Amino acid sequence: MNARAALFDLYGDHLRIRAGRASVAALVRLLAPLDIAPPAVRTAISRMVRQDWLAPVRLPQGPGYALTPKCARRLDETALRVYRSGFAPWSGRWHVLVFQPVRDRGRRERLRADLSFLGYASLSENTWIGPRPSPELDALLEGQTLPADRFDSTLDGDPRSLVARAWDLHAIAHAYEEWITHAACLVGGLAADAPDDRVFAARSRLVHGWRNFLFRDPGLPQELLPPGWPGDRARAYFEQEAARLLPAAAAFVDRNLDKGVH
Repeated sequence: MNARAALFDLYGDHLRIRAGRASVAALVRLLAPLDIAPPAVRTAISRMVRQDWLAPVRLPQGPGYALTPKCARRLDETALRVYRSGFAPWSGRWHVLVFQPVRDRGRRERLRADLSFLGYASLSENTWIGPRPSPELDALLEGQTLPADRFDSTLDGDPRSLVARAWDLHAIAHAYEEWITHAACLVGGLAADAPDDRVFAARSRLVHGWRNFLFRDPGLPQELLPPGWPGDRARAYFEQEAARLLPAAAAFVDRNLDKGVH
């Protein structure tokens, strides 16, 4: 876990509900259990400020950084997906996006990453599909000033065949199986009386690993998934362990936010 990713996770999982701000000293203390050095924390903060994710503020504990509206919106949208309990029944229709060709390579790669994050898959370079419209799509397209023709469509054919072409379900299922094994080792390595900094670190790594599936799993309707889909088992495990470890992790966060500059 690099410093920037750890900061996003920290703000999203703990600081968003604690006014969305923290002193630099507190951020350094909170990332120390993840073996992230202070210079890396400060460098990541500077980068996030340049990208309009964080804004400098003066706090009673010293200089600090608060969420920008852009970052708060992204974290709220992400939290809904991380802790989602499921989707409404699928209508059987697909959301189709058609773009004009994007000439700039960097912009094209950012668009690909962002659309994949929202659960879309490419049928061709300029045509993307998803099992439902993403509520985050408007903000994405407005931010990139990129128009798209949108269609609410039915498929004339077997939807499972379309899914097999658009998404690598075998690779996603394998990733879930690997995550379950890794998560069980991570959590199982905690003693019953583990100090709260170790619980915080373990839970942070658990949440970070789970969040990575937002970039891989489009959240397909259950009827389009193979029987015994491991994502269901992985989600149940994540929700159980994240909730169980939260009190000790939250206590560690609160204690370090209350400290002054040392």
